[in-house]
Amino acid sequence: MAAKERIGQVVSDKMDKTVVVAVETRVQHDKYNKIMVRTQRYKVHDEENTCKLGDRVKISETRPLSKTKRWVVADILSSSDV
Repeated sequence: MAAKERIGQVVSDKMDKTVVVAVETRVQHDKYNKIMVRTQRYKVHDEENTCKLGDRVKISETRPLSKTKRWVVADILSSSDV
């Protein structure tokens, strides 16, 4: 079984070797048929501290690295200008 992958934006890089990535998914409301944006935040392992605030990254699921970290940075898709 392949590891899950997500694409999101770095919203915090204040921790050492860890970034927080916000992943947005668009879902349709069951009753009102309105498109809603759901945001899920993941703590992601970044070994070399290369990710910066605002970067668009691809993350992949891995074994548990700490109490809350289960994801690792697979690739930096685009860097931010911030």
